[in-house]
Amino acid sequence: MQPSIEAAGGWPAVGVVMPILNEAGHLEESVSAVLSQDYPGAIELVLALGPSHDRTDEIAAQIVAREPRVCIVQNPTGKTPDALNAALAVGRSDIVVRVDGHGVLDRDYVRTAVELLHETGAANVGGLMDAEGVTPFERAVAAAMTSRLGVGSARFHTGGEAGAADTVYLGVFRREWLTRLGGYDPRFVRAQDWELNHRIRQAGGIVWFSPRLRVAYRPRPNLTALARQYRDYGRWRRVVARTHSGTINARYLAPPAVVVAVAACAVLGFLWPPAWLVPCGYFAVTTVGGLTLRGDLTLRERGLLPVILPVMHLSWGWGFLNSRVRIDDGAEPPGHSSPR
Repeated sequence: MQPSIEAAGGWPAVGVVMPILNEAGHLEESVSAVLSQDYPGAIELVLALGPSHDRTDEIAAQIVAREPRVCIVQNPTGKTPDALNAALAVGRSDIVVRVDGHGVLDRDYVRTAVELLHETGAANVGGLMDAEGVTPFERAVAAAMTSRLGVGSARFHTGGEAGAADTVYLGVFRREWLTRLGGYDPRFVRAQDWELNHRIRQAGGIVWFSPRLRVAYRPRPNLTALARQYRDYGRWRRVVARTHSGTINARYLAPPAVVVAVAACAVLGFLWPPAWLVPCGYFAVTTVGGLTLRGDLTLRERGLLPVILPVMHLSWGWGFLNSRVRIDDGAEPPGHSSPR
């Protein structure tokens, strides 16, 4: 029988790393959720500040002035992997929790994650990206992001049984694994979590999903921002596929296949009208599916889903097809030093 955490040396110190850029609207809530964790061990929080254009820096300074467990590091590039690596460099805790400036941890998140690391021997554990909206548009996006019709079968979006996974949302890591693999690859402006989890699995580590871990996520506030977000998801997922062979599957190919089929058949329909059945069928499915999606939604929110769902699918697919991002072959990838 595995000894308890107390018997194995007690609750380890935890360092939370938070990349920050233009998060004035959510930073106080996110930080409060970290500092109010029901965790018996020590917790420190490192805010990695990018060049924000709102009141983020001012709010961060106020937080640091009143809370000794929080410190700041600068991230001049504003890029997420640079922010994470800068925050990792100043921490010394054995356990590292990665959270965003617009994410809100459940009160028992850190305790549950440390227990899961102890029980499973995993290198990284993570759970649900639990989208929660405030406005009608955000609530509709949240419903789409937590449905199979919106995002397919990814467990960190839709839930599922605990077990080994390809990737998880954010993550709680053993620092020795981050040290061994050289942290986040700074070349991946997006998809850095997926890429890091791939390297962990390639090195023999376990990435563990558990629905017991939940982070509330605030969706994008409008259609333009949502389209840009999903375009970037698709664009950088193709970069991962180019860099790491064998990491693509049918779920990732579905959105670009839909873009090609809908666009090609829409044009072909002028010469052969039956081809229009393909785009008409796709929009019929997303319309009916959106209007009948499970969830406590108002009529207005349901009315937004027939627009939101195609924007998510087609933006992701177009980003994948149109991805011109090339990882610089001359750039140094993260190192592979031994765990300390």
